This record gives sequence, C-alpha cells and structure tokens, in this order.
Amino acid sequence: MNSSFYAYLSRLRWIKRWGLKRNAHEENVMEHSWEVSVIAHLLALIKNKYFEGKLDANAIATAALYHDVTEVITGDLPTPIKYHSEQITTAYKKIEHQAETELISLLPDKLQVDFQQLIQHEKLPAGHEEIIKAADKISAYLKCQAELKAGNREFEMAADQIINILEQSAQPEVIFFMTHFVPSCTLTLDGLMQTH
Repeated sequence: MNSSFYAYLSRLRWIKRWGLKRNAHEENVMEHSWEVSVIAHLLALIKNKYFEGKLDANAIATAALYHDVTEVITGDLPTPIKYHSEQITTAYKKIEHQAETELISLLPDKLQVDFQQLIQHEKLPAGHEEIIKAADKISAYLKCQAELKAGNREFEMAADQIINILEQSAQPEVIFFMTHFVPSCTLTLDGLMQTH
C-alpha cells in the first residue's frame, strides 16, 4: 500500500500563518511547528528540573511537531476567526477532528495507533497538551515581537493580548521561559555574540 501521509505533511511548508495580517516576515506551518516543538521540549524540561514535574519531554516535543498538522487540509484559520463565536469554534473543532481522522487513515494500519496519540488532541497524555498550548502561545508572542521589531505595527494588539495571557499563566515553567529565554530573542546576532 502506498501512503500519501508524508506527502501531505511535506506540504505544511506552503501553508502560511497569520493570513489576515500584513507580514514583514512570512511564517509557514512547518517552521512554526519546529519552533513550538523546541519551546515545548524546553518547557517540559524546565517543569521537570525546577518545578517537580514528571513529564516525558521527548514525547511532548514529538507531539508538538504534529500539533498543527491538520492545517494541511484545513489551512490556517486565524485565531480571531476561530474563536469569534461559539458556533464557529464548535464547527472548526469538528472540521479539525475530521481532518485528524483522515490523515491517520492515510497511514499503514500498524502505524495508525502510534499517530493517534500524536495527532488526535484528545488522546494526548495529561499535561502534554497544556505544555504544547503554552509553547504555541510563546511562539505567537515571538512572532509578534519580530514583526514589531521590523516596524510592522499590524501586530501590536496581538502582542498585547498574548503577553497578557502569558503573564497571567499559572504555569511556572512559562514564567521561567519568558524570564530567562525570551529577552535574548530581541538581540541581533552581534548582540547575542557579545553576551558570551
């Protein structure tokens, strides 16, 4: 049996994010997924090392790689639209669930169970989705900051909304990441090299 599963995933590089906004730097779902995976891995390790967590950081990083995979079918629906009303949110969740099911069905039978735990959000282990959602929010904040730094005021309101959510987070690993890792993200390469 030939599987088109990977062929679909490889098309994530063509799915643009932030479609309702003018972007100084375009971002695609593939690069976003990598960033969320790295941040989620770090958040899980921070939770384990500093806040007595017992998370599988590697499993979280892997699940984060697949967290937006359904967008290869649905496209990226901007957050303001996705959560505009309860009806739209409910409808989108149904579409997303259908896309999850369709993608999994493209896999050979013996691989489907493994990918259900990565792609179907309701099958993620406890605590994993919370970390991935936080990483997704941090990634969005970093994108906003990069756009603002490029002089694009289109992202001002989104940046304010996201930082308010992050600052009110009850997840200590999120506060730790924002305090210890985010400030350096605004530096130039020369600035980073001078911090050593």
